[in-house]
Formats: sequence, C-alpha cells, structure tokens
Amino acid sequence: MSRIGVTVLFYFLAVCAFSTQAQTPSVLSPLGEAPLRPQGQSVIPLFDGWYPNDDGTFTMCFGYFNMNTEEVIDVPIGEKNYITPVEFDGVQPTHFDVVPNPDLTRDFRRYWCVFSVIVPADYGMQDVIWNIETNGLALSVPGTLIPSYVLDEKETSGRETSAPYLSLNDSPPSFRGRNGLFEGPRQAGVGEPLNIIARLQHSEPGTWINWTLHQGLNAVEFETPEARLNDAEGVIETTATFNKPGTYVLRIQAINDTERQREPTYGFEFHCCWTNAYLTVEVSE
Repeated sequence: MSRIGVTVLFYFLAVCAFSTQAQTPSVLSPLGEAPLRPQGQSVIPLFDGWYPNDDGTFTMCFGYFNMNTEEVIDVPIGEKNYITPVEFDGVQPTHFDVVPNPDLTRDFRRYWCVFSVIVPADYGMQDVIWNIETNGLALSVPGTLIPSYVLDEKETSGRETSAPYLSLNDSPPSFRGRNGLFEGPRQAGVGEPLNIIARLQHSEPGTWINWTLHQGLNAVEFETPEARLNDAEGVIETTATFNKPGTYVLRIQAINDTERQREPTYGFEFHCCWTNAYLTVEVSE
C-alpha cells in the first residue's frame, strides 16, 4: 500500500490547503465533481492538525470526507475502523454522513475535526494513525505533531473569530473548543423522542449548530439536524428518536464565523474556531 501526500489528495478534492499524509492504493480522479457519486465511494480519513493544551498535553484533530452524495456509511470500531496506538482507539466515529448540504457553504464541504486524540507532553514525533476500510478500500492517515500543522484553538486573532460557549443541560454555557464536552448517559426508549437542548453563547449572533450520530446503530432521526441562533445567546432544541435499543453517542458541533454571516460554517475551512460535544444515550425497549 503506497503512501501519498494528502496535499495531493486535497488538491484533487478541493477540500482545503492543509498538508498531511495518507495511504491509498487507488488512482485519484481529476479535479471536479467526478469523485462524488451517489454511492459506492469510500470515506477518506483526514488529519486536520494539532494544538497544545494548557496542561502541557497536545490534541490531534481528525475529520473525514464521505465521497458519496446519498450513501451513508457505518463502520463499527474494530478491524475495519481502528486507531493505533491502541490506547487512543475508540473515540473515532462509526457513522459517516454524506457530503453535507452545500447551500450552507460551498461544494466539497466535508467534516472537520469530528474527534480528537490527546497525547502526553512527551509524545514527541510519534504518529497516531486512524485506519478505516469502506466499500473495499482501506485507507489510513497519520497524525503527527509537525510544527506546520499547528492550529489556533478556541480563538484566533488572524480572523478575529472564537468558538461558541456550549452547555447541554440547564447550566449556563461554559465550555468551548474542540477537545469536546462529554455528557451522559441519558436514558431513552425506542420510538420515544428525546428532547435535546443546547445553550449557546457567543459575542455575535448567528451561531450554527449541528446534531448527528457519532457512534452506534444508524437508527436515529433528528427533528432538526441543524439550526442557527439568531441571538448572541440563547437555546436551540431538537429531538432525537431512536428506532433500536443500544448505546449511542451523538455529536454536536457549534460554530460562528463572524466574518461570513451568510455562510456560518465558513470558518471550518480556516480550522478555527468551533466547539464539539458528545452526548451518550442509552436506549431501551
């Protein structure tokens, strides 16, 4: 299996300008919409970069691009979806949504930093590798603490943007950033809508929020998968209805790009700044 630069991969997909590495035995299609098809395509794992934490540790961020416009892909954690070293395995998604609606931003939009891995202060230049096989194609992407990959986190002076504060309960929003707010488990019954609230706070109105499945069976429907908050601070609610029992992890992402109010998710392409959250739900019959 040959290793090629994701710089080349990003050029063909017109995803972003970040440079990293991936492994693939396939031949890439020319620039344009040719790589995108309704079904039969693969999920491409992506390393978005890293940032230092206040305690001396480092966070590596990973995202993905599902090359299908209609086929949602689910890959349970295991031999076809795993992270090495093994101590970091288990945080990656098992559910991969189709190419997002370009109406909110632009063509070739993908999913940025859907999960992160925190490595110790003395981790050095070792890799954290995400391996995934979809539709017969096995790919892997290494995350490394290379200086040129460093990201702004929580806020950036370059574009004067900042991550929204978020709460998933009745408490005031006090968490922000991509390391992730973790809550749960909440309890729900099959077929019974579970009310989910997100309390948001930002210096400007227009925060965009998205709910989706991160891990678990592809058996959940959201009343409102994404929405915008017209005020600088407030509450957005939705419901999640589960069709099968099991353990689910829901992923929430919130972003506010004050420079491009018409395109609230535009800031993803600059790799700053947004907030991730993960809500575990136990569903019974």
